[in-house]
Amino acid sequence: MRNTLLLSFFIFGLGATAQDYTPLLDELNEWQFTSCYFGCGTDIYYTDGDTIVNGKEYKILDGYHYINRNVLIREDVNEKKVFLTITQPQYAEDILLYDFSLEEGDSINMKNPLTPFPTNAGYFMLDSIRLQQNENGNNNKYFYFTPTPNNSTYIESAKWIEGVGSISLINAPGGEPDINQVGELSCAFKNTELFYSNLDSISSCDPMLLSIDEIINAPIEIELLPQPERNHFLLTNAKDVREVLVYGINGMLYKNILSHNQTEFKLDLSDLETGIFILKLSLHHRKAETFKVVVK
Repeated sequence: MRNTLLLSFFIFGLGATAQDYTPLLDELNEWQFTSCYFGCGTDIYYTDGDTIVNGKEYKILDGYHYINRNVLIREDVNEKKVFLTITQPQYAEDILLYDFSLEEGDSINMKNPLTPFPTNAGYFMLDSIRLQQNENGNNNKYFYFTPTPNNSTYIESAKWIEGVGSISLINAPGGEPDINQVGELSCAFKNTELFYSNLDSISSCDPMLLSIDEIINAPIEIELLPQPERNHFLLTNAKDVREVLVYGINGMLYKNILSHNQTEFKLDLSDLETGIFILKLSLHHRKAETFKVVVK
């Protein structure tokens, strides 16, 4: 009987180890974050558009404390790592937020940039990894950390969820979730589908900004029209355009043109050298669209 139990545990362990990695970032991502001081309130933040910095693709965080849109995150799915960069006042190198390739006994230097927690939280050890079923019925890994004995900066534990991140703020992998202090993650959605929920302080999880699939998936017939003035173009039906990135065929970014919710607006490319350029349109809650233009 003992051998049978050991064999069953061994097989389960193999299944847990071999399961596929669940990326943290999807096309659309929404987090709902609850804090209780004098009554509870829930804020949302989300990814809104894509951008490229130094040849790397990032998603832009928006909402809650990220309304300046200067916080970018990206994920290396093969390495199972998530990085953050800050674009203001100037571009900063990637900060490693999460490393889901860690194994029990490994340690990581936690960073909590732009949060109420210590920015340099010191080293944490991964004590255990446990499987738990999430809202879509899949088993995902829960990572439990404690500060290493020589960590004099931090005394609180930390918890990550594969596919979600910290149950504190997304940019606080070492942040202690506390509903009566900084707050705690209540709901997480991927492409409007509920992926994680904690209903201790709220009654239900419903997507807010991303709740109407018909609107999100509706085709946007944006047109790029040449204008009589040389190397000037007009974008029409452009209400959903957040910004226009102008790349050369060498991949270099030449222009970054912000939109202000205009239905249409002009693009002046007359200051560019003769050649072929790619316009990448960053859209609200939708995949980016691209156009090819020739500057003469």
